Amino acid sequence: MKLSDYVIQFVANLGVKHVFLVPGGGAMHLNASLAQCASIEPICNSHEQASAMAAENYAKAVNGLGVAMVTTGPGGTNAVTGLAGAWLDSTPVLFLSGQVKRPDRMFAPDGAPLGMRQLGVQEIDIVSIVKPLTKYAVTVLDPQSIRFHLEKAVYLAQTGRPGPVWIDIPLDVQAAPIDASDLPAFEAPHPCAAPQPDTQAAGAPDLAAQVRETIDALNRAERPLILIGNGVRLAHAEDQFRKLFDLLRIPVEATWCAADIISSEDPLFVGRPGSLASRGANFALQNCDFLLSVGARLDFAITGYAPEKFARAAHKVMVDIDPAEILKLAPFIDTPICADAGNFLREMLCQMSYQTPRQPMRLIPRQSSAVQPKDRAFWNQRCTDWKTRYPVVTEDHRKPEGPVSIYHLAEVIGQETTPEDLMISGSSGAGIEIFLFACPTRTGQRIYHTAGLGSMGNGLPGSIGVCIAGGRRRTVCVDGDGGFQFNIQELETVARLNLPIKFFVLNNDGYASMRASQTNFFGSPQLGCDSRTGISVPDLCKVAAAYGLRTARIESQANLRKQVRKVLETPGPVVCDVMVIPDEVRGPRLSSMQRPDGSMVSKPLEDLWPFLERDEFHANMIVETLPE
Repeated sequence: MKLSDYVIQFVANLGVKHVFLVPGGGAMHLNASLAQCASIEPICNSHEQASAMAAENYAKAVNGLGVAMVTTGPGGTNAVTGLAGAWLDSTPVLFLSGQVKRPDRMFAPDGAPLGMRQLGVQEIDIVSIVKPLTKYAVTVLDPQSIRFHLEKAVYLAQTGRPGPVWIDIPLDVQAAPIDASDLPAFEAPHPCAAPQPDTQAAGAPDLAAQVRETIDALNRAERPLILIGNGVRLAHAEDQFRKLFDLLRIPVEATWCAADIISSEDPLFVGRPGSLASRGANFALQNCDFLLSVGARLDFAITGYAPEKFARAAHKVMVDIDPAEILKLAPFIDTPICADAGNFLREMLCQMSYQTPRQPMRLIPRQSSAVQPKDRAFWNQRCTDWKTRYPVVTEDHRKPEGPVSIYHLAEVIGQETTPEDLMISGSSGAGIEIFLFACPTRTGQRIYHTAGLGSMGNGLPGSIGVCIAGGRRRTVCVDGDGGFQFNIQELETVARLNLPIKFFVLNNDGYASMRASQTNFFGSPQLGCDSRTGISVPDLCKVAAAYGLRTARIESQANLRKQVRKVLETPGPVVCDVMVIPDEVRGPRLSSMQRPDGSMVSKPLEDLWPFLERDEFHANMIVETLPE
């Protein structure tokens, strides 16, 4: 059989149902083989960045493998932004790229560079470019090695901390005949033989002992808190988390990537902590005396750029599969556990008898370190009070007159959608800083965004990937008008496939986030923020209509719920231009100031801007406050 046919059949055998691509001459055999595969639907995009981002979000939606196919040269380089997003968010995506023929490569047969920048037409050494952003990247030079490289790439993409992989295939290798029954296989390491993640080198405690230490610390705690991250979902451990939560019934918070694992309506869900957060979430975090972080890498957005001040009175347990993520916080973590989140949660449950509302009591012998009953009603009520007293969406946001408040829009969309709807927010600016921050999550509902990279342009192609993965059911995308421009050509893809995506585009005359930053630091908008400083946004309804899409415009808060409901109920794709408050205040948020030497210093997480009156602030603090 032809090698390209083998590659596509390999992908089909993995259960992948869709491949996102822009065809090209350098990948023509891969393209042709994909076209002839009955079990995979090709999703053709108008830009490789969109293909990469769609595949990335598709992988998140299926919690499995996404696949993107690109051609040589600019086809590969255009996909790098989507690749970077998958790398930072630990998303398994297989990138298949075409490459110039082996005789046309700027390398000798032994792999030594010939010294020129390019030899073949549109040639680029894509593997060297993407290696820092992949778990595995290789150019396949021997047709007989194709099975080995594919199997190794997919194994690595989905094992340990997941991530993207890249297989680059020269044109003549794509066309090579192979005997599929006689290809060397990749032998995955036996689980018992695989190196164990470890933060202490030799002699690190085993998982059971670390779990016992965790339970002992929990038993001593008066004010415990759980923080869950995306690692819980990547480990396919949502059910194990819910069972543990049902047993412990202690307050819980979630990172933005894990925001939809637990409903906002749960009385013990306090919120999403960090540098842009509800006051209640940060008060709970900073006042707890025990913090169990599972599957969250605790980056600067969570720790407030000051890990030494993060949950400073708490015994901190950090469970993460990547030892580097733990080591960066080593001086400040009391119990570091380098393990898969699912394995940790299962071990926790195995050391307890537990009962959930959905299951009868499991008769597992209690260990000496099993969780001891403890009355923490005061702490649970305190967290509930914080959540109630300091809501993200206020009555001021809901006032019926004037341009639309994004806070109010987020609340209405969150309430008017159903748990079956798929939601995706823009990954930068108001789309994430206000909409995703303020949007309530429903039980069973999924919300997608690209957290680590925060790239503009992710919303539109991301919603395509999510909608396709979700069986083409109703999808809601909320994005800023500036970011929407980055991949606006994908409205053609949406129209051609008639995808039922409802786009709510936040019209604030460009880049409101940049306007805010430049105003805060330089006194006024300086460059490239809006129509006054060098950038403009076209009439989005006219643009969408040119692609044959239905359009709508919401100009004020009057009857906002009715207007949103009308868009949601309109069949097929819709682009809704929402005239929002141009420079709506974003908060509560961490306040930073610039020192005379140019360095930055931030307030502690519990003291968010707009600052509370000092008497009120101190009344909310259980632990000792830091000097002003």
